[in-house]
Amino acid sequence: MIYLTFSNASCSAFFSHSINIKTIYAHTSPRTHEASPEEPITQRREVHLLCNGKTACIATSTVTITAPSVERLFLDEKFAIGQMFRKMQTPPQFALLECGSKFEAGKRVLWRRYTLSTEGFLCDIVEVFPDRDMFVQGEKWINEERVSPQESNAEESKRRYATSTVLLTI
Repeated sequence: MIYLTFSNASCSAFFSHSINIKTIYAHTSPRTHEASPEEPITQRREVHLLCNGKTACIATSTVTITAPSVERLFLDEKFAIGQMFRKMQTPPQFALLECGSKFEAGKRVLWRRYTLSTEGFLCDIVEVFPDRDMFVQGEKWINEERVSPQESNAEESKRRYATSTVLLTI
C-alpha cells in the first residue's frame, strides 16, 4: 500500500536540502498505567519541517497509543511517527479525511488531514503547507525568504493548538 505523507525524506529530496524538524510542543497524557485499548495514552504535538531555514510544513498530530510496546518505542525511545512504522515493520493504513486550500496573507495555503494507523498506534495528522508556490517553484521558493520571527512565535503556536484542539474534538 502506498501512503502519501510529506515526510522528512520526501521534502529533503524535493528541495535538495536537508530538513530540520523543530518541535513546537508535545503534550502527553499522564502515564499512570500501561497503554491499552481500555486506557490509551495520547500525545498532541506540533512540529515544523524547516528547509534551508524556511517552514515547508506545519504538522499537528494527535497520537493514540493502545499497546505497551508502542508506548515504549514512541514515548521512551522517542521514535518519530514515520520511524515508528519502519521500526514496527508494519506499513500503516492510510486514510485521507479532508483536504483543501485557502488564501492567507496573499498566498494559497494547502492543507490536509489524514490518519496513519497500525495495531496499537493511531496518528491523526493535519499538515499545512504555507504556500502552494513551493511545489511549483521548488528551489527558487526555498531560497527566497527565511522563517520570520513571527512564524516561530510561541503565542501563534498556542493559538493554533487551541484552535486545532477545538476543531478536532467537535
